[in-house]
Amino acid sequence: MNHRRLTPSMSLLLAFEAAARHESYTRAAQELSLTQSAVSRQVQALEALLGLTLFRRAGRQVQLTDVGRLYQRELSDALGHIRSATLQALAFQSGVGTLRLATLPTFGSKWLLPRLQDFYRAHPGMTVHIHSRIEAIDFAASEIDAAISVGTHELPGLVSHRLQAEQLVVILGGEGAKALGTLAPEHIASQTLLSVASNPNAWAEWFSHHGLPHRSMRLGPRFELTSHLIQAVHAGIGIGLVPRVLVEDELASGELASDGQPVFSKRSYYLVYPQRNEALPSLRAFRQWLLAQI
Repeated sequence: MNHRRLTPSMSLLLAFEAAARHESYTRAAQELSLTQSAVSRQVQALEALLGLTLFRRAGRQVQLTDVGRLYQRELSDALGHIRSATLQALAFQSGVGTLRLATLPTFGSKWLLPRLQDFYRAHPGMTVHIHSRIEAIDFAASEIDAAISVGTHELPGLVSHRLQAEQLVVILGGEGAKALGTLAPEHIASQTLLSVASNPNAWAEWFSHHGLPHRSMRLGPRFELTSHLIQAVHAGIGIGLVPRVLVEDELASGELASDGQPVFSKRSYYLVYPQRNEALPSLRAFRQWLLAQI
């Protein structure tokens, strides 16, 4: 087979990849600083070269065909390898590097950021850009290099480093603790229980751990962010069950009270990234530092 047909030009591939990711010639054109008609011509040229129909067209709308979706998936990974190789070469030449890190919002603000200055002292040429994410990261469709996530198992297709098991503690406002008088499990179970949407089974696990009937749970409001739940506890709306690592300062200062009995959940924190990013100098430095912190 003709090698040229198997290795289309980078301009054709970039136009297709952007159009496929957005399923829009207009948005691809904006991203690539081209006109919409230029993107359309490049996609058509690629289709003619390959002899494939990559998009269905309905008026001004475009939609990937099945073969187009397959091609996009493989191509996105290949382009990611090229970008990673370029970043590694630039970082090696300059002695500095940039890491685009996604992290859970509350973990980032409560645990990571207070410690990050230590990383910068050890690696003055490095820069870490923090992106707050709750949902799983699609590394093929984003420019994120690595992520700190929480889950019950390692994510398939990614390099995973287990950082630590999640320990949950019951928290309530300092004044609420004085009014309650005791933090026995039976007394805690009679309170309004606040939860986080990403871990809806936390209280059920806590009740099972203490041998309490689930039917006695008085579930209250649910929050998207753990930081919002902590604020709700401060406001006296109810009591929370949160990772101890996120409230250590508040417990030490007396702003919040705890039953003092951490319960291991089924989840752990992980540093995850695609295999292609493993040799990035910035990620290698951050990984070494992070694992030493844990």
